[in-house]
Formats: sequence, C-alpha cells, structure tokens
Amino acid sequence: MLEKEEILLVIYFVVIILLFLIFGIIFFMAFQRRKNKLLLEKLKAEQRFEDEIFKSRIEIQEQTLKNVSWELHDNIGQLLSTAVMQINIMGTTIDDTASESLQDVRKLVGDSLQEIRNLSKTLNNEVIHNIGLEKSIQVELERFEKLRFLKTELSITGEEFYIDPKDEIILYRIIQEFFSNTIKHAEASHLHVALVYAPDRLNIKVEDDGVGFDMKSVQANSGLLNMKSRAALVKAGFDYQSAPGKGVSIVLSYPVKNKV
Repeated sequence: MLEKEEILLVIYFVVIILLFLIFGIIFFMAFQRRKNKLLLEKLKAEQRFEDEIFKSRIEIQEQTLKNVSWELHDNIGQLLSTAVMQINIMGTTIDDTASESLQDVRKLVGDSLQEIRNLSKTLNNEVIHNIGLEKSIQVELERFEKLRFLKTELSITGEEFYIDPKDEIILYRIIQEFFSNTIKHAEASHLHVALVYAPDRLNIKVEDDGVGFDMKSVQANSGLLNMKSRAALVKAGFDYQSAPGKGVSIVLSYPVKNKV
C-alpha cells in the first residue's frame, strides 16, 4: 500500500513538473513572439523614420532645384535675351564686316540662352511632370549631344504605361545622377539608355563606356548609394555593374502600380 502511494506521489510530482515545463515553454514562446514583434515594429518604425527623413531631403532638394531653375530662366535668361536684343540693334548701325562678327557673337549668346532654358527644364520637376519621363531623358541626352560631351542613344520597347508623377521624378533623378557621374568621372564617349516596358514592370538600363571601376576593391560611392536609396523609395529594384575599362551600368526595375 505504501509503495502504491509513493508511486502516485512520484507520478503527481512528475505531472506537476511537466505542467511547469509546458507552462514555461509556452511562456517563453509567447515572450519571444512578443519580443520579436516589438523588435519588428521598432525596425519598421526606424525604417519609416529614415524614409520620411530621406523623402523630406528629396523634397528640399527638389524645391532647391526648382528655385535654381526659376533663377536661370527668369534672371539669367532675361539678361541673355536682353543681350540678344542689344546685339540686334547694334547690327543695324555698323558696317557689313563688323556685322558678320557681331552675328557670330549673337549666335553664341543665342545658343547660351537656349542651353540655359534646356538646363532649366531638367531642374524643374513641374516641367518633368508635364513632359514625362521619356521626353525628359531625351531632352537631357540632346543637351549632351549639343554640348558635344558624348554620343548618346535612347531606345524604347514595349507599350508605355502610367507612372505616378512622384515616382517619375525619382526615377528621372536616379538617371540624372548617373548622367552626372558619367560626365564628371567616367571619361566616356557613349551613353546609352534603354526603357523596356514589360507587362508588370518598367526596366531601365543606363550604361556608359567609360573607365569603370573594380567592384571588388572599390566600395559603392555616395552617388550609387544615393541612387539605391531613391530606388527603394519607389519599390524599384536597383543593381549596378562595372569593371576597369568596361564602363558602368545600372538597372532599375520599377513595378507596375497603377495602369490607366
């Protein structure tokens, strides 16, 4: 009888211990789940905060670029327009020989005025909204051609679809950043942009034939990091490739959001 009671007591204690273990495991799992949830919420909050900071910085940059655009168009543009008018007036009061030289000056000032206007368009996001991504890229490439910086090519395939204007600006600024790096550092002679409209996304490839760099030994510079951060804002994939003597290329993969 005593042995039976001892066995029941042992069983009782084993059951109690098992219950405590089960309760401990459940409590631990619930605690870990709650902890992971809080960590995830914290990471998401930090990411949202960083995104808001980056968006605010972009908005400030866009406003600054718009202000510069207005200054170029309204002030410098007006001064050059006045200079052209003065040259035209002077041309009526001098002899033919001097007039020919004056016409050369007039052409130079006129070309400068047109370049100022073109540059003003590429800086003003309202203009980009109005003419769209493709035309904005084309205007910039034509400007490079006129200035004889390098040879350019734009290829477009597929059926164009609607892109949110805010996203369009960001995509264009990424491409413009690549253009700027090419002009400043690449020592390239050719620049190619390809827009490929697929059913579910727009793939953009921009490449030059410049000096390039070794991706294994050179960390991504601030320009590339800036492009990658901008791409993340519009949920676009971003990749870049380069090698010494092989130029640099970037690929953007922008997913369809709203088609009209």
